Amino acid sequence: MQGSLMMDIAGTWLTAEDRQMLRQPEVGGLIIFARNIESPRQVRELCQSIRAVRPDLLLAVDQEGGRVQRLRQGFLRLPAMRAIADNDNAEELAEHCGWLMATEVLAVGLDLSFAPVLDLDHQRSAVVGSRAFEGDPQRATALAAAFIRGMHQAGMAATGKHFPGHGWAEADSHVAIPVDERSLDEIRACDMQPFKRLANELGAVMPAHVIYPQVDEQPAGFSRRWLQDILRGELGFDGVIFSDDLSMAGAHVVGDAGKRIEAALAAGCDMGLVCNDRASAELALSALQRLQVRPAERLQRMRGRGHACTDYRQAPRWSTAVAALRAAQLLD
Repeated sequence: MQGSLMMDIAGTWLTAEDRQMLRQPEVGGLIIFARNIESPRQVRELCQSIRAVRPDLLLAVDQEGGRVQRLRQGFLRLPAMRAIADNDNAEELAEHCGWLMATEVLAVGLDLSFAPVLDLDHQRSAVVGSRAFEGDPQRATALAAAFIRGMHQAGMAATGKHFPGHGWAEADSHVAIPVDERSLDEIRACDMQPFKRLANELGAVMPAHVIYPQVDEQPAGFSRRWLQDILRGELGFDGVIFSDDLSMAGAHVVGDAGKRIEAALAAGCDMGLVCNDRASAELALSALQRLQVRPAERLQRMRGRGHACTDYRQAPRWSTAVAALRAAQLLD
């Protein structure tokens, strides 16, 4: 059974220290970054080496498109979601883009990309910006639904982020603690709409490291009010809840990494991410060993249903999707 910690590694292959960490039962996943990637073949071999250590680990990446895509050399340069929305056939293009993204990610042996972004672009948040489909909740929902449909067709579960919406808060939660002063009713009526309407299509949700003081004094990812009462209770979501990276500044309000992962799991997260900081990952691991947390069985739903392969670009669907995106000038 998978553990509740998702960690990362520093290089393009596993070190002895990495293997030792991955063997710990409290570790349930590994996320790769640009520094871990040289080519599709190398990523495939890296994933195979990880599976040889722990076949049950979830292997993830951030491959949204636009400025947030870690798989670059030898992979398609996918457009930002906002660029898709500017086209008359945007829903068709979004579906193609979701399928292409998921197909490439699954082909190298990874299980999932943390996508799509369901935040709304209110022209306030630079960290969201073009990562969002739209500022209008109905339009953003329709485009995200098409993107998710493409992901599902390729065999990948979708992760909607960042609940209940990061687009209104101006600060970047990577380096600060953002605050959204709106009321719950205002957030419900606008930013929560994509999450509400797509709750049954999402395999997972990732909450925002944003404080909504009119709802709870804790950031959403540490808030039982947001995760248990609203996401699970009000929206009826029964999928996986991944924390956002607990090394981000927006998570520091809780304490060190051990306290952060404890607080995230207590609030309702199923798995906590600790990235770019091995010392913090070790603190989180120690906390989980002390707490003896029982991992959520629903994490298994996030395993990729595609197969690692090398000939995916020969599929007719590939040619059709690439041609459509090129016709819209969304691919080089």
